[in-house]
Amino acid sequence: MAAKFDDRFEFERVLSAQGVRRIAGVDEAGRGPLAGPVVAAAAVLPARWVEAGLPRELEGLNDSKQLTPLQREVFFAFLTGGSEVEYAVAQIDAGQIDEINILRATHQAMNAALAGLNPQPQHALVDGRPVKTLRVPQTAIIQGDARSYSIAAASVLAKVTRDRLMLEFDRRWPVYGFAGHKGYGTARHLAALAAHGPCPIHRKSFAPMKPKEVELF
Repeated sequence: MAAKFDDRFEFERVLSAQGVRRIAGVDEAGRGPLAGPVVAAAAVLPARWVEAGLPRELEGLNDSKQLTPLQREVFFAFLTGGSEVEYAVAQIDAGQIDEINILRATHQAMNAALAGLNPQPQHALVDGRPVKTLRVPQTAIIQGDARSYSIAAASVLAKVTRDRLMLEFDRRWPVYGFAGHKGYGTARHLAALAAHGPCPIHRKSFAPMKPKEVELF
């Protein structure tokens, strides 16, 4: 069962007390799939929400993986539909992932999302481990998307953006079933790969598409 975190503005509030006002939550979606881009988002929530709490329209905001598709869409619409939340989204496609590896691609997407915010945030709250190459000072938080509303907002933005892209790819290459598994290595996806081979959005550096090394001895 997922842990319950009561104060999900704790990190934002500590930073605010230190004079840090522009705080961006940063998260990604799509590190593990065999196909499609990795997408990162950065979100700066209004300072008054940190003090007074989330608006009722965002009640239940959480790690996007813990939400239903409908909940994610509702939160996405609210986060992007007004002028209060500042956000930016960036993606790195499968070709670049194959060239530079998924970890570097993920960090590159995070930096590109942060670069899309103007002015730049003073600090970033990052889900997971520290990102050495991040363009702004950071606090890395394990389970951050369930412990910080700023990161949860970025999580929803990244996940919905990526899922919508995978629906587009499903219409273009329907034999793989991208609409259902979003590029992850399900049995159906692996069977389709075995039958049809990879398409242009598959990550060729990922197993089972990565060429096997020939054993010399």
